[in-house]
Amino acid sequence: MLRRLYDWTLSLAAHPHAMWAMFLVAFVEASFFPIPPDILLIAMVLASPTKVWRIALVCTLGSVLGGFLGYAIGYSLYETVGHRIIAFYGYETQFESLRGLYREWGFWIVVAKGLTPIPFKIVTIVSGAAGLDITTFGLASVLSRAPRFFVVAALLWKFGAPIKIFIERYLNWLALAFLILLVSGFLALKWLI
Repeated sequence: MLRRLYDWTLSLAAHPHAMWAMFLVAFVEASFFPIPPDILLIAMVLASPTKVWRIALVCTLGSVLGGFLGYAIGYSLYETVGHRIIAFYGYETQFESLRGLYREWGFWIVVAKGLTPIPFKIVTIVSGAAGLDITTFGLASVLSRAPRFFVVAALLWKFGAPIKIFIERYLNWLALAFLILLVSGFLALKWLI
């Protein structure tokens, strides 16, 4: 089953509308969706290495613009929507302490957390709820998300063929490692704050 999913993702990555799919996945991940865009980013770069920089740019734009939706949810809709998203990910108890840290460290929190596998949607919603200056939020988002996606894309572009062979050989182990990293990101945010 995992092999079929991998093959399907590679075929989607080569589809004519793949860039729109990349944008959409990055957009919704930054505001509420649990799956990071890295999976599609990796598949798209491996499937179309000549479009590497465009793929990374589309992923970055989708993530940053989706971050503004997350910010708006936190700023305007925290009580009705944002709280439910935070609760879904299990961060209600950490929310207030993180919100307090934003007064002094908001820019650096967005930069640091935007570079990590910690769910960016939590950062975007809390940024809005904490009232972080929207220009500061936007700048910090670009400064964190662009390097994250462009570095991954550059590494795949440089070492693409061996990485593709490695992924195909160890797909099950890599899927398990990815799942562990994803869960670890959620737990790290929960326990570090």
